[in-house]
Amino acid sequence: MSEKKQIVRAAGVLGFATTLSRVLGMVRDMAVSRLFGAGLATDAFFAAFQIPNMLRRFFAEGALTSAFVPTFSEWLTRKGEEEARELANTCFTILTIVMAAVTLIGIMLSPAIVSLMFPGFKADPAKFELTVFLNRLMFPYIFFISLVALCMGILNTVRHFFTPAISTVFLNISMILCAWLLHDSFQVPITALAVGVIIGGFLQLALQLPTLWRKGFPIRPRFDPGHPAVRKIALLMGPSVFGVGVYYLNITVGNILASLLPQGSVSFLYYAQRLFEFPQGIFTVSVAQAVLPSMSRQAAAGEIDQLKDSLSFGLRLTLFITIPATAGLMVCATPIFSLLFMGGEFDYAKAVSSAEALYYYSIGLSLVALVRVLVPAFYALKDTKTPVAIAFAAFVLNALFSLLLMGPLKHGGLALASSLAALGNMGLLLFFLRRKIGPFGGRKIITSGFKAFVASIPMAFAVRWGMGLADWSAAGEKIMKTGVLMGSIGAGVAIFMVVAHGLRCDEARELVSQVRRRLVR
Repeated sequence: MSEKKQIVRAAGVLGFATTLSRVLGMVRDMAVSRLFGAGLATDAFFAAFQIPNMLRRFFAEGALTSAFVPTFSEWLTRKGEEEARELANTCFTILTIVMAAVTLIGIMLSPAIVSLMFPGFKADPAKFELTVFLNRLMFPYIFFISLVALCMGILNTVRHFFTPAISTVFLNISMILCAWLLHDSFQVPITALAVGVIIGGFLQLALQLPTLWRKGFPIRPRFDPGHPAVRKIALLMGPSVFGVGVYYLNITVGNILASLLPQGSVSFLYYAQRLFEFPQGIFTVSVAQAVLPSMSRQAAAGEIDQLKDSLSFGLRLTLFITIPATAGLMVCATPIFSLLFMGGEFDYAKAVSSAEALYYYSIGLSLVALVRVLVPAFYALKDTKTPVAIAFAAFVLNALFSLLLMGPLKHGGLALASSLAALGNMGLLLFFLRRKIGPFGGRKIITSGFKAFVASIPMAFAVRWGMGLADWSAAGEKIMKTGVLMGSIGAGVAIFMVVAHGLRCDEARELVSQVRRRLVR
């Protein structure tokens, strides 16, 4: 099977599993919004959860994955399965020790961490104390999810994608059940959500271990901190923390500044991020995770031309998917929040405020997606310095834009700043990667993106017309509104695919070909 077909197939598996997880994540957020609304308690929970979640994105899914997968792939290719198995066990043992220490330190220093990250909360002692309490309760989540990320790296390298992608389903199920069943069991009802986070993290890890055993990588204790590959991973991880995690660091900066804005701003940004991450998680992360093992293997074998081909295809596939998704999110922002979240403690005004943030986040969807594919290309080539320098520039841009825009646009300005920083990040990555490896199909990438943009125009008009068939400010008529939303989106996707096929988009043909193969089987 060619690398392109393997990438599409892997992205399809990841996309399906992630879709299921994201749908349950949406159900979870609907439960949270209706049970707890958007106010002091939700601001405290989302802020508290942001801290271990930020560490997860930086160290676990970001730096650890980007440093471990290329090194483990190289070790497996050159040393064989037995040596790779020893490396996996060594990394798992050392990571267990390190993350146990990090968790304990995080619990002890929670007041200082919350003060640093959410300075606006100190003006409200009740909100500050609740945030500290919830953060201490949820901090062990980073322990479980870091080990999950390591297991994910091993499984993805050996071409098994489904189990890591489906594992987040268990986090969402745990949080949903705890929110509905236990919220009356605690003096502070939102504590039930924090309990759900810890249970979900444990279940995610428990799911990985049997699959690893079946794939020939049973986890056993092996302490060897002097292992040459471990040192290599550690050296790569340091810079990777900033290089891969700059988008999430920018989101974190936005939440810090949102704590200085009117109450509910942190919650509005959180709900918008969750919907923004729906297509990003299904498509962007799926493509990035699918293409990284291919690029790592090609870099280890010295096949630079093949690596450039895989990278070009990954970028084109990313644009083909995210450009129409951007148009869809911008057109459907308010209707989606109205349908999914409005009710109980979450009224239409809060739906509109959340939709405003989503609109500005959506501008950067394709940009963030391209960054997610470009940065691992540098790490596959063992270059950690360039993306870190670029990430720092993007971080500075985000801080400047945030300070400029949060006054006139409030939380919407913070979301827009994140998108503008992603534009700078993506542009610089493209420029320096081209200088490093030469041209990698720039004209084909631009042409593919332009075709996707053209195909998105009639789709957006059709969906916008469909949205006008319902009154999204009024409560009730959920079945009718669901039909309008799903029908409009379905019609929009059909229009996009027809126009894309007429424009002879290679990515459309490749996706249709994979679907046909699945149906024939």
